Amino acid sequence: MKPLSLVLLWHMHQPDYRDHETGEFMLPWVYLHAIKDYTDMAHHLERHPRVKAIVNFVPILLDQLEDYAQQFAQKKIRDPLLRLLATPDLNLITVSERLRILHSCFQSNHMTMQKPYPAYQHLHDLYDMLKEHGDMDLIYVSGQYLADLLMWYHLAWTGESVRRSHEVVVQLMTQGRNFSYADRMQLFSLIGELIQKLIPRYRELAASGQIELSTTPHFHPLAPLLIDFSSACDSLPDATLPASPAYPGGRERIMFHLKSAMSSHKQRFKVQPTGVWPAEGAISKALLNILMELGCQWSASGEGVLVNSLHKSYPDQSLPDRDHYLYRPYRVSDEKDGILCFFRDDKLSDMIGFEYSKWFGRDAAENFVHMLEKIHHEVQSIPYPVVSVILDGENAWESYPYNGYYFLNDLYELLGNHSFIQATTYRDYIGNLVYTQTEIKTLPALSAGSWVYGTFSTWISDHDKNLAWDLLCAAKQSYDLVMKSGRLTEEERSLAEQQLASCESSDWFWWFGDYNSPQAVASFDQLFRRNLSNLYHLLKLPIPATVLEPISHGGRYAEVIETMRRSS
Repeated sequence: MKPLSLVLLWHMHQPDYRDHETGEFMLPWVYLHAIKDYTDMAHHLERHPRVKAIVNFVPILLDQLEDYAQQFAQKKIRDPLLRLLATPDLNLITVSERLRILHSCFQSNHMTMQKPYPAYQHLHDLYDMLKEHGDMDLIYVSGQYLADLLMWYHLAWTGESVRRSHEVVVQLMTQGRNFSYADRMQLFSLIGELIQKLIPRYRELAASGQIELSTTPHFHPLAPLLIDFSSACDSLPDATLPASPAYPGGRERIMFHLKSAMSSHKQRFKVQPTGVWPAEGAISKALLNILMELGCQWSASGEGVLVNSLHKSYPDQSLPDRDHYLYRPYRVSDEKDGILCFFRDDKLSDMIGFEYSKWFGRDAAENFVHMLEKIHHEVQSIPYPVVSVILDGENAWESYPYNGYYFLNDLYELLGNHSFIQATTYRDYIGNLVYTQTEIKTLPALSAGSWVYGTFSTWISDHDKNLAWDLLCAAKQSYDLVMKSGRLTEEERSLAEQQLASCESSDWFWWFGDYNSPQAVASFDQLFRRNLSNLYHLLKLPIPATVLEPISHGGRYAEVIETMRRSS
């Protein structure tokens, strides 16, 4: 029986949370996801060596993981929340530090990461009672309350595999309250150990051939928009664009991010990446031309981009059933080179991202495999059918009981033992196509878009998002003028270029708008403007007044996963 190839691509990404002027981490999400999600995902792969997958690490995430590992090695912690966990006497901390603990340590999925633990829930109930009287009452809580809150927040963020392999976590959770400084240091030391071992674990999985490690432009920029704002009109003809006609020197900036990503990948993993998952699955013909120029073998995007591209390629034809066009690679080429593009199954990817968390783990895993079996039955006419399931490898799991442990364990077990579904990687799949000399369809025209709705609407064509783009364009114009002036030293030029790269991340534009919570929007608004301010400082220019004013305020918060979007 002809096999069905399945490619699971887990995308691991967090933006740069560092204030490069002070070296401090402004938000704790890198180390929290490290001890929960990146650790658990490595564990599941290690337990199921017959299951292959792609793990896409954005280089700026790896930079920050290495930064944390170095902090623990040097015993100099630059993350305020982590530093407070290791502070001996919490009765002596400042008011702002107290408020940081109180405002940070309930930021998680309350249904799966708080309610299951009565002692943690009790701390939240006390907080709610005191909060009614404002921050002035909250600052009087005892050092013991703060110690217990810090402990429970970090315990709740430990991965299920960590709890099963480190008895100290279970002991501390069983203790429940009145945690001592020694207790806190036990957990603090474990966090350091987990982070320091993380990248070597994935390096070992890659060396064994079980996983393919792919990369993304270094600081996760929305590449098609940096190259050309008008690419947004491919999928949204009526899109409202920023006042600035274009991002100055966008193509060169994307080349910088890609070359930096490939260089750091080779330095860390001793091989060149064969493929690139672009930030947000956002592709355009101009971006793919750059990837061809750099020798990339593959890239990928969302199903909506393929649908739009087929409509653009064959405007007078109606599309057949998705089974006839989705489960194959497409060749996109220019005069000299070509690259293979894969398009994810949005339905299957969204089932993992948004739906299976409500199911029993085994039922969800069996349903997923059953849907693959149905696809296999429908695609017999395709020579080597391939199903692409691509999604965040970190953000979905906090909605699952036990961080998705049972779902992932059962899914990998079923896949590892299946007779005709073969979990593979794009690198191995392409190698098989070359070996068998299989003919690959060419995609005549490509419609620019992303894995969210097949458009760029999540990052542009909104008042607040466009304002952020205009602020970035103005900063880039100043950057270009200062760089041409020659008045910066080589070290100053390098620091300014790195700071600009951080400003170019897609994440800032994701959060602006009225469909995200005010708290989340405020955090990322402040981070983006802090990055712009630091850039002007490095350029030795005054900070424009517009950079000091909030860009966006968010709107009413619904119970959704704000870090993820459905495909449609």
